[in-house]
Amino acid sequence: MPKVVITGASGFVGSHVVDSYLSNDDYEVHCIIRKTSSTKWLDGKSVVLHECDFMDIASLEVAVDNADYVVHVAGSVAAKSYEDFRRSNVQATLNLAEASLKKSPKLKRFLLVSSQTAAGPAKSLDEPTHPNDECFPLSSYGRSKREAEIELIRNYPDLPVTIVRPPAVFGPRDTAILTVFQSIAKKVGTVIGFKPKYVTLAYVKDLAKGIKQAAVSENSIGKTYFLGTKEPYSWPELNDMLAKAYGSKAMIIKLPHILVLTLGKITGFWGQFMKKPPVFDYEKAIDFIQPYWICDSSTAFDDFGFVHQTDIFTAFKETFDWYKSVGWLK
Repeated sequence: MPKVVITGASGFVGSHVVDSYLSNDDYEVHCIIRKTSSTKWLDGKSVVLHECDFMDIASLEVAVDNADYVVHVAGSVAAKSYEDFRRSNVQATLNLAEASLKKSPKLKRFLLVSSQTAAGPAKSLDEPTHPNDECFPLSSYGRSKREAEIELIRNYPDLPVTIVRPPAVFGPRDTAILTVFQSIAKKVGTVIGFKPKYVTLAYVKDLAKGIKQAAVSENSIGKTYFLGTKEPYSWPELNDMLAKAYGSKAMIIKLPHILVLTLGKITGFWGQFMKKPPVFDYEKAIDFIQPYWICDSSTAFDDFGFVHQTDIFTAFKETFDWYKSVGWLK
């Protein structure tokens, strides 16, 4: 039975990747977690847990010993400095690659889950970002994910690497976009700026399936992919679908760019004095005001048949239902 090792397995995307591999009995699933990680999305499941420090290669070697697949989902989306981002997103990736190269001689794939922010926004609605396009990340987070991609390929040419860049991800267990759903539940939707903005989305269950498909495909070695919806969506479209999925109407509030940027500066400033770094800061605000966070997933379809199967309205409804079932929404 092939052994798959999944990092970030206790988190939002990682736990769904675990579920994708557990959907049949074809894999022995090992999960790398931190000592401080909650295991609530893993409890009762047929997995082997490894508590590892990503700065301790020896602990990683134990987890990846004789692995057939390594799926690296773990990373930091918030940090107080680029060095902190680099430690979590670059050095952790290289340490895991080092351990995998040393202890997994039969490794079929090392899959890095990166981010659309590593590529940067698209130029226009007619030019969604393609995996082979030149990258222009705007934020420290995006730059660290891009650096991880570059350094992984540069330093470990003998590893069978595949890189996946998810766009904006939502679904059950997510806390980051929960506020959007909470706002709709209060009959309020938001739009940033006064000119149209478009995004590519990924429902986490479809993303998890796509990650698994990419990892096992012989066509994907050495390649990078976006995994998202075929068509982009405008924010008015999304607010309308969200409201209908919840079963209500929403009043739309438009937030000027200057307000979003100012709030980003304020939260970023005060976040420097907090124990945990703020999820929203000035750099995130700059990301938010971009008009075209859209990407092209067609090469994933061509190479391994990826299709974002769940329509967005259904995905929104399932997400609302899940939030209600666990008491995160009424």
